[in-house]
Amino acid sequence: MRSAPTILHLDMDAFYASAEQAAKPSLRGKPVVVGGVGPRGVVATASYEARRFGVHSAMPTAQARRLAPNAAYLVPRFALYRAVSEQVMELLGRLSPLVEPLSLDEAFVDLEAGGTADDSASARATGERLREAIVAVTGLSGSVGLAGSKMLAKIASEEAKPDGLMLIEPGTERELLAPMPVRTLPGVGPATGDHLRRAGMTTVHDLAEAGEDELVRLVGRAHGVSLYRMALGLDDRPVVAERDAKSVSVEDTFEVDLHDRTRVRAEVERLAGRCVERLRKAGRSGRTVVLKVRRYDFSTLTRSETLRGPTDDPGVVREAAARLLEAVDTTGGVRLLGVGVTGLADYTQEDLFAQAAQAEREAEREAEREAEPARPASGAPSGREGRHGDADPAPGSAGTGAQDATGAPGDEAAERAARRWSPGHDARHEVYGHGWVQGSGVGRVTVRFERPGDPPGRVRTFRVEDPELHPADPLPLVAEPPDYSSWPASLPKSLSGPGSVTEEESSL
Repeated sequence: MRSAPTILHLDMDAFYASAEQAAKPSLRGKPVVVGGVGPRGVVATASYEARRFGVHSAMPTAQARRLAPNAAYLVPRFALYRAVSEQVMELLGRLSPLVEPLSLDEAFVDLEAGGTADDSASARATGERLREAIVAVTGLSGSVGLAGSKMLAKIASEEAKPDGLMLIEPGTERELLAPMPVRTLPGVGPATGDHLRRAGMTTVHDLAEAGEDELVRLVGRAHGVSLYRMALGLDDRPVVAERDAKSVSVEDTFEVDLHDRTRVRAEVERLAGRCVERLRKAGRSGRTVVLKVRRYDFSTLTRSETLRGPTDDPGVVREAAARLLEAVDTTGGVRLLGVGVTGLADYTQEDLFAQAAQAEREAEREAEREAEPARPASGAPSGREGRHGDADPAPGSAGTGAQDATGAPGDEAAERAARRWSPGHDARHEVYGHGWVQGSGVGRVTVRFERPGDPPGRVRTFRVEDPELHPADPLPLVAEPPDYSSWPASLPKSLSGPGSVTEEESSL
């Protein structure tokens, strides 16, 4: 623990959804859901407007649509998210040589190592200047936590959300943590939380009062000692730059050995899903799936399968893990299961989401064969315009183009063309300029023509084979960001003040 709050944790606010709102003026202030848009899709991120309806990450998209039917449902654009992440990480790198990225939108920074803070006042000023710089460069907001340890800095940034800053003064840790739920602490998931609740411990104060010996008895030595230290606010982990993880894995130990083969398979599939969540959070993919099985007699078996290419597709990882399980004898019982991915590579999600989208399209086309043809995404014949404020359908609400422009099924050329037009992706028309796909179906694609920073644009509908309409690359969210090449030594005039925060922002 440090005597000054010089560890900073930055977490961008609803990153993917906020980037989409900034890129699409017509979606500002409206509920936006980013993820798989088909019947098998999963929510990656929901805007704060969508969260008010109960939508959250990892929720099936079908459930999200029931909760928020009028939200915009968009396919992720990782090229845009990577570009924005690089801008943010560049700013963090100017604060300190010790930057520990956790994902595209989250990182720790050691301000002391960079000489940019050595006490509470300078740490707060640096945090505020960073937040302003991020807005100026990317147009997006981020929440900042400042504390004497990584654990507390992360808790502080979570408490500061959205678009805030919180500083935890060293020496106040136990008082601050005491009333918080046990799930606030890192590593306390649903299972551990329920186990502690059954023992009468629901707050961090309860853990501290229980003592180390009792926690070791309840959850085991390694976890119990760690849990007690965290309850006291103790965390000595350093900020580590240039992390080079070689694998991502998750595992669970069961209180009672599993004997039912169906239950074992279900647990493997669940662990595979959790593993992929971590993989995606880290912005990585991998090509080797590893299964770990510890049997009733404590013998441990590992099996692996190398795929043709890197993946972070949950279906691919689940199927590979299930195949590996078939080669393992679980007679007698299983006490531990684990699923991991090795052979990591950076940022291949665009291709992987395309794979998942293809599976979703197959399911949608099957459904379309049994239903009446869907109307065009704009609700109007080809060429008819919509205006901002018209009753346009929510983006992502229309089906994919499984039929040609006349509604006749089986036109393969039209199907191939329609596959280019996923909801939310960029498009460019030779006459109307840059826009984004609002929906597609029945051989047509609806595009809203607008650019970041502009007023909401107009909607037009085209045939999917229109020779003047092409897929496009994302535009920068800020057309001409200020020059921060000398920041923070020489701040722009607008950021040259010491920075200020309200009492509510700076403390609990």
